[in-house]
Amino acid sequence: MTSDDEDLFLQEVADVVPLKREARAKRRVSGQPDRDSSLAHRRRAAVEGEARDRNILTEEGIEPLDPWYVMDFKRPGVQNGVFRKLKQGRYDMEARLDLHRMTTAVARRELFEFIEESHQLGLRCVILIHGKGESRAERERSSILKGCTDHWLRELDIVQAFHSAQARHGGTGAVYVLLKKSEEKKRENREKFLKGRVPYDST
Repeated sequence: MTSDDEDLFLQEVADVVPLKREARAKRRVSGQPDRDSSLAHRRRAAVEGEARDRNILTEEGIEPLDPWYVMDFKRPGVQNGVFRKLKQGRYDMEARLDLHRMTTAVARRELFEFIEESHQLGLRCVILIHGKGESRAERERSSILKGCTDHWLRELDIVQAFHSAQARHGGTGAVYVLLKKSEEKKRENREKFLKGRVPYDST
């Protein structure tokens, strides 16, 4: 091509605008997870995990209690005779949970699940062992767990009352817990009460 031909060609194409190239889609290699979908999956799993966690118990800011402090709590409506029987350890302890050597995070989860499951099974009276501690380090941990236990039990509506145990059951290192009757137990009691009774006919 001569210089004249080249000049003529450049003049002809001077007003030509290059075509805009569309962004090229990223091609995913077979078997390799897409990063965006993987991130979305992780976020969704985190949200669903939070939704599944029904544990309402306080996680931080709970004051420890002296290992020798007597825990004492009763909701309105609980009869004094029932509470007195609980304090005296005269109910059968149908289940127990030992919180010894647990971290507060583990104890929070275990206590919540234990109380909930006990209620679902229709248990009325259970015992929690939080300890008093013999060494200084054990005393500090026990006082923290004891403070948490006292605080957490008040947060659960199905807990009707609780009181530090008698010496034979661990003294102030343990606590008796009275649970609300489950709907299943209420139904069973109604059936027992009505069994053999003739319905009242007002006519």
